[in-house]
Amino acid sequence: MLTEKEVRTVLRGVIDPEIGMNIVDLGLVYGVEISDNRLHVDLTMTTPACPMGEMILDDVHEALAALAPTDVEIDINLVWDPPWSPDKMSEHARKHLGWS
Repeated sequence: MLTEKEVRTVLRGVIDPEIGMNIVDLGLVYGVEISDNRLHVDLTMTTPACPMGEMILDDVHEALAALAPTDVEIDINLVWDPPWSPDKMSEHARKHLGWS
């Protein structure tokens, strides 16, 4: 059985190429739900006009597919509410970007 910690760890390998920081520390991963046969992730982008959005979604799916057993359905839900803001970033991301 997968854990949320494992999912978030693997998603730390997904980098927003425009910012150069992983999507977990950027605060783009809003939620992870795991059941016996389903892995559901809610995530957002820094802006609805993000030109790298499709690439990031593909990278998320690839990372999760490498982690999850083959019989687990992967469901990625792109959400816009609540809107992303810099306060969702980890302290590590803030320091990396010079915002703290």
